[in-house]
Amino acid sequence: MASHRKSRPTGPRVAGIRTPALATAALTSVALLSQTANATPSDDRPTLEEVEKKVDDLYRQAGSATEKYNAAKEKTSKQRKKVDTLLDDVAQRTQKLNDAREELGSFASAQYRTGASVPETATLLLADSPQDYFDQNQLMNRLTGRQKTAVDDYVTQQSETMKKRREATESLQTLTDSQTDLKTAKSTVQKKLATARELLSELTAEEKARLAAIEKKKQQEAARKAAELAKQQAAQEEAERKRREEAAEQESGSGSSGSSGGTGSSESGSSTPGTSNGTKAEKAIAFARAQIGKPYVWGATGPGSYDCSGLTQAAWKAADVSLPRVTYDQVNAGTTVSVSQAQPGDLVFFYDDISHVGLYIGDGMMIHAPKPGAYVREESIFYDGESSIHSVVRPA
Repeated sequence: MASHRKSRPTGPRVAGIRTPALATAALTSVALLSQTANATPSDDRPTLEEVEKKVDDLYRQAGSATEKYNAAKEKTSKQRKKVDTLLDDVAQRTQKLNDAREELGSFASAQYRTGASVPETATLLLADSPQDYFDQNQLMNRLTGRQKTAVDDYVTQQSETMKKRREATESLQTLTDSQTDLKTAKSTVQKKLATARELLSELTAEEKARLAAIEKKKQQEAARKAAELAKQQAAQEEAERKRREEAAEQESGSGSSGSSGGTGSSESGSSTPGTSNGTKAEKAIAFARAQIGKPYVWGATGPGSYDCSGLTQAAWKAADVSLPRVTYDQVNAGTTVSVSQAQPGDLVFFYDDISHVGLYIGDGMMIHAPKPGAYVREESIFYDGESSIHSVVRPA
């Protein structure tokens, strides 16, 4: 009987139990798929350094777009005033034109009542271009002196009115273009900030802590650079003080009055940055210090919030010095000096596109409105590295 039994199949059974070899392969495949699924998100996810760089770039681009927004806003405001003035002028000239037309009409009516026949004058009132008729010497010879004056006045008023209407039309088109630029810049700022917020929101608590540590390290390096600059400037001031003293002693001789004069000169030379401009700089810095803690808001000029150029403009305005609204213009509103020659009150500009500015307060430090989400604060001018400094300008 045993010899007639069928051999047990070596393949997988109908019940679904696989052989050890196939089970091992299946488990391996599942494990690999699981690993791949778990690895893909982390592989595609940017590193913390990449996120930090991208966020910084977005804030910088938003700052640049903010200055474009400020420029477009200022241009739009000026253009709107110009358009309003032109439209008022057009209205006044149109009234004068109507008055001149009525005076000509009165001549035609008088001629009709008296039975006089000057048909050209009646036709003139209906014509689009009176000058076509006025150029005819025969007609002009028939008009009295008063009529000629009225005709000349009408032609002049019509010509000036048409000219102002053309100017108003062109100004309205410029205003429309400025409003378009304003909307574009505003949209750009909003998009950049939204992208930056989205990137930051995706960070874990651990990544945010690491990002804060990286920022702290940057600040420490910036503070070191600021301290080096402060020492350098202090050495320059001391050398200048000694030079003044020696010059005063040579000028006054060895007398006691000369000694006294030298001391006075020394005290004067050590004050920053000297005479009336020093006083104005002190007022500008005092104003900026009073704004510390107020939020950065793009496009804001105070009093509750500021963007970078809005703060520097308001600070120098407190010192009775008018600065342009945007960084691109503020950079040309004074004398350019080297970083090592910077004095309190100077404007420090950043990046190749001159999209940021701060108010120098001495010792390598400045007061500025940094970026969205931050507040007006004191910070080293090296906060984003020495290479980020574009120029230093002393307001005129």
